[in-house]
Amino acid sequence: MIRLIFATCCLSLLTLACSKKKEEPTPLVPRTVDQDPSLPSVLINGRLLHSEAFGQAGNTLIVCLHGGPGADYRYLLNAKDLADYGYSVVFYDQVGSGLSQRFEEQYYKKLSIEEIFVNELRGIIAKYKTKPNQKVILLGHSWGAILATYYAGKYPKEIEGLALFEPGGLIWEDIVSYVLKSQAPCQGMAPVRGMEHSGLVSDQSDSQELLDYQMALSAGTVNCNTGESLIEGDFWRMGAVVAAAAFEQGEKTKPDLSVGIGRFSKPVLFGYGDNKAYPDSWAQKVSSVFINKQLFKVSDVGHSGMFTNRSVWTNTTLPQLLNYFSLLQKHW
Repeated sequence: MIRLIFATCCLSLLTLACSKKKEEPTPLVPRTVDQDPSLPSVLINGRLLHSEAFGQAGNTLIVCLHGGPGADYRYLLNAKDLADYGYSVVFYDQVGSGLSQRFEEQYYKKLSIEEIFVNELRGIIAKYKTKPNQKVILLGHSWGAILATYYAGKYPKEIEGLALFEPGGLIWEDIVSYVLKSQAPCQGMAPVRGMEHSGLVSDQSDSQELLDYQMALSAGTVNCNTGESLIEGDFWRMGAVVAAAAFEQGEKTKPDLSVGIGRFSKPVLFGYGDNKAYPDSWAQKVSSVFINKQLFKVSDVGHSGMFTNRSVWTNTTLPQLLNYFSLLQKHW
């Protein structure tokens, strides 16, 4: 009897050990496109990027640019509604962000901001543009609006329109000023973290998965300066290393990302939310570089609510965009 009990216990322990061995630990963050081939992807400049397109290929192309650097396009996905109005709408996670391929910090150290982001955007446009005369519009939010401006300043003849939402600044000093304002401590809470280079990559033993997870926790912090925070369903995965690398490049080179935008004379739509970090005066200051612009303020939302709040998107942001696109077509 004792032998039977002992054998049964051994068998139970063995079974438990085997079952534990088969169990995989729950990942902190989702897999990237190079780890999960089932995800939609495109190969651009040797980088595998998470990307999707909606609508009829060949129609006016709208390329959606997410914020960060280091966020992803999930929170912008309401913009795929534009496909229902006859546009071809493209989304992609920038290198090192979202579900796109990751690279080590050293990879970015050899590259300028232009080489990291602008050349990649040019590759995306080339990938999805199916006709030589196809019109291209850039729709950017936050860092994505800065990138769109930088691109249009370099290649003004390639872009027919810019729809920009809350770019923090276009010269480095303004970007730093905005970051400090947006991350200022709120009463009764700790400072919002996530952009500090040392906090992101100081521990070389940390994996990118852990760093991305830590950045996601920061992104979800309620912020009295910028309004509503991103919730879990607003993003897939943050990109901590590329965020830190971009900030380091900025500190090193102090770029003016509005260079050349004076050559872009087409109408620009400049939207912003109703939040402490982005008052009317700041919107006027940042938008002053555009020759032909239309400003509009989205009431009762923070930094990203014009996209993430479905009601606001449907009743305010979408109609504004459609009116703007109609205005552009009068110039074609």
